[in-house]
Amino acid sequence: MNKEVDEILSRGVGSFTDPEGVFKEKLEKKAQGKYPKDIIIKLGVDPSRPDIHLGHAVILRKLRQFQDLGCKVVFLVGDFTARIGDPSGKSKTRPEVEQAEVDKNAKTYIDQVGKILRTEPHLFSWIRNSDWFTNVTDLNLPDNYKVDMDVTVDGKTTKIKIPPNSFMGKAVVFEQSRMQVRDLGLKDRISVITILNVLWGLRHITHSRLVDRDLFQERIKSGQELYMHEMLYPVFQGIDSFVLSQIYGSCDLEVGGTDQTFNMLMGRDVMKANKALPQSVLSLEILPGLDGKEKMSKSLDNYIAVTDVPREMFGKVMSIPDSAIATYFKLATYTPLSEIKETEKKLEENKHNPRDTKLRLAHEIVSIYHGEKSAKEAEKDFIETFSQKGVPKDIDTVQGSQGEKISDILLAKGIVSSKTEWRRLVKDGAVTDLETETSVVSPDEVVSKGGNTLKVGKHRFIKIETK
Repeated sequence: MNKEVDEILSRGVGSFTDPEGVFKEKLEKKAQGKYPKDIIIKLGVDPSRPDIHLGHAVILRKLRQFQDLGCKVVFLVGDFTARIGDPSGKSKTRPEVEQAEVDKNAKTYIDQVGKILRTEPHLFSWIRNSDWFTNVTDLNLPDNYKVDMDVTVDGKTTKIKIPPNSFMGKAVVFEQSRMQVRDLGLKDRISVITILNVLWGLRHITHSRLVDRDLFQERIKSGQELYMHEMLYPVFQGIDSFVLSQIYGSCDLEVGGTDQTFNMLMGRDVMKANKALPQSVLSLEILPGLDGKEKMSKSLDNYIAVTDVPREMFGKVMSIPDSAIATYFKLATYTPLSEIKETEKKLEENKHNPRDTKLRLAHEIVSIYHGEKSAKEAEKDFIETFSQKGVPKDIDTVQGSQGEKISDILLAKGIVSSKTEWRRLVKDGAVTDLETETSVVSPDEVVSKGGNTLKVGKHRFIKIETK
């Protein structure tokens, strides 16, 4: 059993901060059925983008392994801090994200994590950090909003209407809308963070501790602006960990990418300052994107979404460079490490064909998210389509009009995310008209009289039929 724990705490791990082995000891006891309390593992997500890709899934799959040992994952949706924007890995100040967009993205995240995590209440919970970073007076209710309050006099209970934007009206709505009360059943107390709490935490964190961060030093040296709200972001993330420890009884471990290590360690500082048992920190290696170089990112269009259909997911995996094969096996599959090392060795010695190895990799990844049957169908479709230069049987077909701009149709269908992406693909010669076997050379290309069958990039196909 210790071997299983050791692999969970080492595979794909960039760093593990666990002074005196406190967390590891708890985990080993939990795996043996000797630790009756909940082990709470935190994952904080800034819901500024709605799609979960394989880069995020590296962390989610690690969390699933913890769940399989009996740990409880708390999925913290940073809907409050998303309006600030985490500067980690960003060379420029991030804009605020509007609350309506945050709410929409948060729901999408919650819907998608169920593809990987177990969501039974004893193994999974989620909560927003606006639950404690907003207060009664932050509410601004519509004038026609109905607020009723039960009042008991001489044993008789009567409902009375309260003006919604009065302090009493806001207080009633505030309590009723707190997830701590509504969803988690905590009625004796509500954790709320005030400016006084923030200042208390800041008394224990030095300016040099924050400004010495590599990211901030790079910004300063390059002459770019560094704003106070960005410096405070790690502090707020640390406060999240402390509050979770109050709500759930503990916050034993925080998990994130290596770009989040500084922020997660700040949680230890804040918890120590508040006399809470500090969390351990597990930083995971970051999965590169389809280019094999940059971090997987939607903004760079080098990602594989967990919601991609099997055929598209398979094709994207096949497009990664050979140099990234071993990394993808290690971070994106459950293949044993010993087997991965053997595969890597044979690739280096030219004893394995990289294409055949990627076929196995793509098959394993698709089977994780769509099942074995879909993986087999996607592999067969890939071989027929790409090896035999065919067209997928289930190619997307849309209606268009002769003379209509192809870019408008592809944008509406979601084949390309923007006209900027379309122009880049055309410029790179990555759009082919399969009817004429010629590249599309102009971003203003229009639908021909008989329609067009297009290959867009390495793995997207669409057939445009004329009306």
